[in-house]
Amino acid sequence: MAHKACIIRGDGIGPEISDATERIIAASGVDIEWIPLDAGLKCVEAGEPIVPDRTLDKIAEVGVALKAPMTTPIGKGSVSPNVTLRKRLDLFACVRPAKSFPGVPTPFEGLDVVIFRENTEDLYAQIEYMETPAVAMSTKIISEPGTERICRSAFEYARANGRKIVTCVHKANIMKVSDGLFLRTFQRVAQDYPDIESWDVIVDALCMQLVTKWRQFDVLVLPNLYGDIVSDLAAGMMGGLGVAPGANYGTHAAVFEAVHGSAPKYTGQNKVNPMALLLSGTLMLRHLGERKAAEDIEAAVSQTVSAGIKTYDLGGTAKTSEFADAVCSLLKG
Repeated sequence: MAHKACIIRGDGIGPEISDATERIIAASGVDIEWIPLDAGLKCVEAGEPIVPDRTLDKIAEVGVALKAPMTTPIGKGSVSPNVTLRKRLDLFACVRPAKSFPGVPTPFEGLDVVIFRENTEDLYAQIEYMETPAVAMSTKIISEPGTERICRSAFEYARANGRKIVTCVHKANIMKVSDGLFLRTFQRVAQDYPDIESWDVIVDALCMQLVTKWRQFDVLVLPNLYGDIVSDLAAGMMGGLGVAPGANYGTHAAVFEAVHGSAPKYTGQNKVNPMALLLSGTLMLRHLGERKAAEDIEAAVSQTVSAGIKTYDLGGTAKTSEFADAVCSLLKG
């Protein structure tokens, strides 16, 4: 079955890892018509918004996009392209699986956690102002509807994927109104899922327990800021941002992305690990119903890394294209 998917090839190293990802997905046998879209630094330099309306409209029309890293220009007033996509497309759920990967060195063996980060509220609402010349204010927004939909998404995911526990992460002991609402809403939603165990933990305690007792966690659901921090902590536990996939889901669209930066100093050097974007691509394939292809790619990546074909960040010497070639060879058999 043929699929359509938008692709933003990004800035810096983006085009190189996009090429590797597209080649590997093609080698898996999945037929995708890629629709290239503009966003990022080149749009700003052309006097356009960092994510033009035509790009947003096309993603909304097609419903699926794969996004390589993009650069946020410094000192030019441009907002983050990632935040723009999430807000304009209402991609309310950022989902980050963190799992020990064979061949990727990490002391956290048996790690298998899925993080659900609310993507549109909290301090990322970006409501900031100077109260006085010496006092800055930032507004934290937590709503019951926004909280309910991220919590319900986490429970639905747990039920659909055989997960046993959903844990709410908060700081309601200090922020009794905002985080208190997040926690109370979670507890209310949990009543609709009696087959799933639910409990809560304060965010600082979670960070300590995640690196000492990580096997007790299954699915985590968090407000935006805590989710941002904890998902990067979990990425480090699985081997680094170079191997960490990410997905952003809304009611009508989904955008799959590598969560690392555009690394402009490595542009054109053919040395960066494409695994983060590639594994984000396997999340996209699952979203499209191509589960077997996703599993085949993950198995081929594991074999490749376990055989010592690794990029520099994992202690190897393979180039981006060489890593992709090795994975493609395994897939084509």
